[in-house]
Amino acid sequence: MSFSPTRRRLRSSLLQTVTLLALLGCGEYRPASTGRVVAAEETPAVAHAALRTGPVDSRRTAIVEAAERVGPTVVSITVRSRQQVSPSPFDFFFVPQEAEQVSYGTGFIIRPDGTILTNQHVVSGAEGIEVTLPDGADLPAKLLGEDALTDIAVLKIERTGLKAVTVGKSTDLMIGEWVVALGNPFAYLLGNSEPTVTAGVVSATGRNILPGREQPGLYLDMIQTDAAINPGNSGGPLANALGEVVGVNSSIFSQTGGSIGLGFAIPIERAARVADEIIRRGSVQRAWVGLEVAGAESMRDWKTQGGVLVTSVVPGGPADRAGFRRGDVLIKANNRPLRNFLDWEAVKLDLHVGDQVSLSVRQAGRSVVRGLVTGDLPSVAAEKVTVLKELELVTVTPQIQAEQGVASSQGAMVYKIADRLSQQTGLRQGDVILAINRRQLRSAEEARQVLNTMPPREPFRVYFERQGQISFTDLVLR
Repeated sequence: MSFSPTRRRLRSSLLQTVTLLALLGCGEYRPASTGRVVAAEETPAVAHAALRTGPVDSRRTAIVEAAERVGPTVVSITVRSRQQVSPSPFDFFFVPQEAEQVSYGTGFIIRPDGTILTNQHVVSGAEGIEVTLPDGADLPAKLLGEDALTDIAVLKIERTGLKAVTVGKSTDLMIGEWVVALGNPFAYLLGNSEPTVTAGVVSATGRNILPGREQPGLYLDMIQTDAAINPGNSGGPLANALGEVVGVNSSIFSQTGGSIGLGFAIPIERAARVADEIIRRGSVQRAWVGLEVAGAESMRDWKTQGGVLVTSVVPGGPADRAGFRRGDVLIKANNRPLRNFLDWEAVKLDLHVGDQVSLSVRQAGRSVVRGLVTGDLPSVAAEKVTVLKELELVTVTPQIQAEQGVASSQGAMVYKIADRLSQQTGLRQGDVILAINRRQLRSAEEARQVLNTMPPREPFRVYFERQGQISFTDLVLR
């Protein structure tokens, strides 16, 4: 090995220093400024400081301590569901079969009584959920509720006295500060229940991610980190260097399926609010503003537009009552700048029913500030009609049509349907029943009357709208 002149001088200097320290192995140190010999026993503080900063203590970093604080709160989640498996195109005489599917995710304990927070996509479609605690115990879990829009779900196990996380704040995160992501990417396959720990920094805050086909939720105001987040880490905690949870690991941006340093976490404030609503009510109560804005097609226009363009206002809705009109441009909401529709969606996502929103708007060539009070979603406030005991319908109105984004201006919308009945009929929440045996329906009450008069064991056809497409299903009442 050869050294440059600079390296040779540095090497020589280091050798001289090591030699000098070896010669002074008696524990004495001669300061150059005084020339007086100071014995080691005269400087106990120095000796103690040396002990405190020894090799072992230098390894105990803030990252290590944060992992120790959060690790005992992290659980592994095993989900069993059923998925339809299509036969081979050469199997002409076989029909599609259902097969059990097992998937894995992560969660963390938010209350000592066994309440666990995770991602909704982790438990979506679950027929059975099992939680593995840090001590290795496997326990069945009950799904208290889930919210696909925010990708948050809450589980409950029958165990008390558990260690719960310490909740921090995401609002004061600094770009570049250390964070720790914990999860169980291998579930129990490694032979123990210890979570995987990865460390990185906060790369950005307030990130909005455009929805995709496989992403039904709205990932808004996300925390971006380069801490490795891999499949199986979903639902795990993102903690700061103090061991306080600041986010819920949810998604990665990757073309390979593995981490490439672009991970995203839901801010803990939003996750905690949604979890609290689920625990108290079993669901999340959405606020309604009654206006629509230009969507993804206008993302490139935000610089020239100077805000978010209002494309429609629902008659009689909160925005209409507050004086908003089609063609208005929303500039700020509660002093938050609005650049595109995702910023507006982020504001709406955190609103409660009855909240007042201060909106700066450019209207008819002048800038004004208008106050808007949010209301209940029209579908929530609408009268419910119960059919077949496990099916709730509401009449489609202009307000519900705007809220749900359906093309049909009349009919009976499926507001709630039991899982068992949904599997038997093929109908889903949000479907709009348009006709039964070619008899058009104008309301939920008409649908109830027609279904109540259908003879048993006589097939009939139900026409419905789903995602803008008209479909039908053939049913028989038994």
